[in-house]
Amino acid sequence: MTLPRPAPPLSAASAPPAPLPSPTPPTASAPSSRTAHGRGGSQGHPDRPHLTELLLSAFAGHRNTGLPLGPLTLLAGVSGSGKTSALRAYEALARLGGGAELEEAFPEPDACVPERARADAQHRRGFRIGCTADGPEGPVRLEVAVQTEPELRIVGERLTADGVVLLETALRDPGRRAVQAAWHTAGSTPVTRGPLPDDRLGTALLPLRVAGKTPGERRVLAAAEQMVVALRSVFACDPRPDRMRDPVPLGSGRLLGGCGNLADVLWRTQAECAIRYGLLVSAVRAGCAGPVAGLCAEPYGAGLVRALLDRGDGIRTDLGRLGDGELRYLALALVLLTGPGVLEVDASGEVPAALQTLTVLADGLDRGLDPLQRAELLRLAARMCERGHIRLVGAVSDASWATGVGGVTVVDLNRD
Repeated sequence: MTLPRPAPPLSAASAPPAPLPSPTPPTASAPSSRTAHGRGGSQGHPDRPHLTELLLSAFAGHRNTGLPLGPLTLLAGVSGSGKTSALRAYEALARLGGGAELEEAFPEPDACVPERARADAQHRRGFRIGCTADGPEGPVRLEVAVQTEPELRIVGERLTADGVVLLETALRDPGRRAVQAAWHTAGSTPVTRGPLPDDRLGTALLPLRVAGKTPGERRVLAAAEQMVVALRSVFACDPRPDRMRDPVPLGSGRLLGGCGNLADVLWRTQAECAIRYGLLVSAVRAGCAGPVAGLCAEPYGAGLVRALLDRGDGIRTDLGRLGDGELRYLALALVLLTGPGVLEVDASGEVPAALQTLTVLADGLDRGLDPLQRAELLRLAARMCERGHIRLVGAVSDASWATGVGGVTVVDLNRD
């Protein structure tokens, strides 16, 4: 069973959709020990939902690509191999999982369409992405087909688990801003049908549409919840040293993706957790030149704050004096040692923090770092990811330096 496809050679969903097939009924081999909310069948599966695979069926330079994701994953490849586009797809899925509209998730949708994809007779083009999330419900797979021309819209979506189609949507009438959806019921009626908007992820909307009266509907809700929780709590991070050197206004104390408000975050967090702050100082000591006895923030003028390194001999170095590699290293170490309460992320408010995993997406993870800094950063990442509350997907040009570090999944994107 495949999502609606356009005319060859494009494999993105932009063709007239095929009729919705009826979801496969549960088989005898399907897990039967689930409770009404799907928490009883988690034997052998993690309690914290997280992505185990990113699917790029037809996205930018990727075709029929499946990227395995471990707790600590390095996407390695030369320039143009698709590292940044893979991270962009992951971030877009996270935004859709949080309820964002398509235009917010894909601000430049044309860049997502494969370059050689030709429009069909109706001048339609698009792309296809998806992912697999593991958790208490076992592996759950999401596939999304997006049309970019002549207008941006979701034209097909499928959510499956254990070979059962739990949700499927298709664009029936191009003149209506809605898709026809069918979700698994397994009651007196095998499926329930209804319209869903074509500019949002249907999986994220299921809790508003599915009553959960039958075991089948409760299974749909549990799988959708697992997928949404796995997708959310994503922090896309690419520290910009040029924005980290100057004093910054006091603000929310939540770190932004470019880390330009690093001093504000240090001002807020320096007294919150002595243990975590001690670990940060130790990490900075390992990656910055010269002695480091402490890291602090202090007021600097009206409403401003700056960050400094305490050298331990009465000298304090303004962060503006540090090199680009030192600043990137410091910012990335801070990200790994904090959590959703400190980072500007869209965490799920309905799920306890103990059941959520923060995923950091770091483009150019090793950019500007010297061999010692990148080795120390990778060891810190491995330690933090091993605990299970944080995961990291980083893009690097070459991952040979990661050899020997346990727990690292290297995905080679170089094409022969």
